[in-house]
Amino acid sequence: QVQLVESGGGLVQAGGSLRLSCAASGIIFSINVMGWYRQAPGKQRELVADISSGGRINYANSVKGRFTISRDNAKNTVSLQMNSLKPEDTAVYYCNARNVVDYRITWGQGTQVTVSS
Repeated sequence: QVQLVESGGGLVQAGGSLRLSCAASGIIFSINVMGWYRQAPGKQRELVADISSGGRINYANSVKGRFTISRDNAKNTVSLQMNSLKPEDTAVYYCNARNVVDYRITWGQGTQVTVSS
């Protein structure tokens, strides 16, 4: 059974930090691009950052310099370190796996991040 389980969300003041983690099971981790997306109330889900198995990384412009994505291919985990958080970072954050062979997409259940001003 394919499963992505996120952890690490919560409430933090502006300027603070949070670290999100996602544990993957039931997938061949090495052939998946792993990513973090977020969806704020009334807005579309958007890419925050993603990372290939070879370490190629993309960031949304809004988080460059503040967020860092990383993956551990041995442990099948992907993390998102979020620093200098802003109220506009408030959203539900979703872990995402994109299989580069069969293009299958898998989503986690989401974790809430709330940044107070």
